[in-house]
Amino acid sequence: MNDFVFYFIYGWEHIISPDAIDHLLFITVITALYSTGSWKKVVILVTAFTIGHSLTLALSVYDVLRFNSKWVEFLIPVTIIISSVINLAKKENVPLKWHYILALGFGLIHGMGFANTIRFMLAQKQEIGWPLFSFNLGLEAGQLLVVLIILTLNYFLVNKGGLKKKWWVWLLSITAFCISMYMAITRWPI
Repeated sequence: MNDFVFYFIYGWEHIISPDAIDHLLFITVITALYSTGSWKKVVILVTAFTIGHSLTLALSVYDVLRFNSKWVEFLIPVTIIISSVINLAKKENVPLKWHYILALGFGLIHGMGFANTIRFMLAQKQEIGWPLFSFNLGLEAGQLLVVLIILTLNYFLVNKGGLKKKWWVWLLSITAFCISMYMAITRWPI
């Protein structure tokens, strides 16, 4: 199996794995506000998140940045909590660019959580650009699958099923908030 396929699958599994609950929750929360008609906005949000994630991974692999893993593991659920609260307090006039900026910034934090693992995997290689690219491509593909599932559920439950959009957003956001709050408490770094 060549490096591209190996790292693509590794990136894919990083998202689809049951161990990736924090990643799945974050993608769920940032997708919760949108319907199928807004799929382009969601793709841009998820891509902004991937760019942040990728940047942190690259800086880590090149040993430019190192992070205290206890703080990172605590901050990851905090990003989900913040995103959930933003969804619950959603004001109609919030510029979309702020959502993109948050997704990018929170992607940086989420990337820190995987930085040590990917650093050790890629540190042995002379060429790290291609494996890092294929890993992030797999990551993006997995995230887009999650987005597709959430938007499909939204379509059938909200558009066709009559569930109010507000209740859909609240259901996803409160669920993610509660799970992430538990994760943050159990990962308290001090």
